[in-house]
Amino acid sequence: MLTDTPLGAGSYQPSHDEGGATFRYVLGNGQRLQIVDYAEKGSAEVAVIPLGLNGFDRIEAVHRLLSALHGRAIPPDTRLTRQQRARLRKMLQAIDGDRDGATQQEIAQVLFNIGHLDRDEWQASSARHGVKALLRDARAMIAGGYKKLLRHRRR
Repeated sequence: MLTDTPLGAGSYQPSHDEGGATFRYVLGNGQRLQIVDYAEKGSAEVAVIPLGLNGFDRIEAVHRLLSALHGRAIPPDTRLTRQQRARLRKMLQAIDGDRDGATQQEIAQVLFNIGHLDRDEWQASSARHGVKALLRDARAMIAGGYKKLLRHRRR
């Protein structure tokens, strides 16, 4: 049986109850991960899904997992469109180039397949603004915005 002993973030508490092991891990921000192992020969795995608004996303993820476990065709992940995936790829390439010391113009040459531009052309170039936007959004993702990728947009 689990005890009600408060746990700090990053801590875990193992315990045993009715024939199974239970591990509770405190993730922080009031979130906890609980793993219950009732593994018996021939028993099925179980997924427990909280019934909050994110439950729909979790059900879809469990459906993909179940398909994979049983060797069936895995349904596509509908959280991102093809265009969003392409933009995310460019964001990663832009931030990688930036961190490797490339100039914004060098990044634009690679990502947008443009030639070298002189100073005035570069200042007026739409590619310059595109690189700036990609780098801004990549930094926002790195700062925690990536969590939005795990959820569907809600209207």
